[in-house]
Amino acid sequence: MMQTLTVGLTDRSYPIHIGTGLLSNAALLAASIPRKRVAIVTNTTIAPLYLSQLQHTLQEIGVQSVEIILPDGEVYKTGETLNLIYDGLLTHRCERTTPLIALGGGVIGDMTGFAAASFLRGVPFIQIPTTLLSQVDSSVGGKTGINHPLGKNMIGAFYQPKLVLADISTLNTLSDKELSAGLAEVIKYGLIRDLPFLEWLELNIEKLLARDTAALQYAVLRSCQNKAEVVAADERESGERALLNLGHTFGHAIESGMGYGNWLHGEGVAAGTMMAADLSQRMGWISEADVSRIRALFVRANLPVVSPDLGVDRYLDYMGLDKKVEGGQLRFVLLKKIGVAALVGDVPLALLQQTLSACCCKGGSEVAGYTPPPRG
Repeated sequence: MMQTLTVGLTDRSYPIHIGTGLLSNAALLAASIPRKRVAIVTNTTIAPLYLSQLQHTLQEIGVQSVEIILPDGEVYKTGETLNLIYDGLLTHRCERTTPLIALGGGVIGDMTGFAAASFLRGVPFIQIPTTLLSQVDSSVGGKTGINHPLGKNMIGAFYQPKLVLADISTLNTLSDKELSAGLAEVIKYGLIRDLPFLEWLELNIEKLLARDTAALQYAVLRSCQNKAEVVAADERESGERALLNLGHTFGHAIESGMGYGNWLHGEGVAAGTMMAADLSQRMGWISEADVSRIRALFVRANLPVVSPDLGVDRYLDYMGLDKKVEGGQLRFVLLKKIGVAALVGDVPLALLQQTLSACCCKGGSEVAGYTPPPRG
């Protein structure tokens, strides 16, 4: 059964459709395509799996498509790759009424959204996320952008899609590693604002890993409900939306420091969340038992619970480029208790340094059954 949510942004509100077999449902796409032509942006991994199916669905409603196929991976989330999208749009003489369809994971969604925001000063776009992480997080809320060598997602725009189509069936071709990476963002929602959901995850994490369709659809639905509520209240991250970045300040530093693509985004978020939990405990807000509870769930989800040893100074350098920095001061999303988060700017440097030292894996040894990716 398909379920539909709405991201409430007045005249820019849009639906999120969640279910199985949605790639074959032409009626869901028709309302968001004003003319009989679209440009599909995808990558070399997803194109052989789902591009033909999407094109066939579009042909049912008389829509022809331009294909733009990019290389796959976080390492290609760059200005150079973004230009490949512009090249394709210009070569095929796409117009302001030509929607862009992002068919893929978070990298494709972020870059396609940024291209849509900037091509001809703004064209419509549709998100069709094919990874768990993109279905529960990056496809919703209008954050778009590319990476810079000095920092992740530092160049971009807020630009909302017209439609999000989350087909749970596409998760069947996702690798186990990518599935686990998506669970990091799912767990995040429980930790920051939805304790009952966290408790459900603790009971059902093995079902999710086994790709139980009903469990996956519920997890995507509940995650999108949480994100839609936050985005509707704070679209441009001036307040509550920043709480969605639990673990991301540390996690983005890991991704940048290790070289883009060596750690998946969800892996960085998981290890970063453990650092945030450690720092929350040092601030006196959560207990050692709380930290152990969080760690146990990440371990069961086959996610890292320790961070690479970049060195305290390198961590501080990378975190100094975080988008939450204000007035030169680092700000962190920390846990006041499990299920309640806060944006904190007055963290004592000594406590932060203790966390950075305590949570890093010295020498890259195996921890809790997880072997950290090799250094880039």
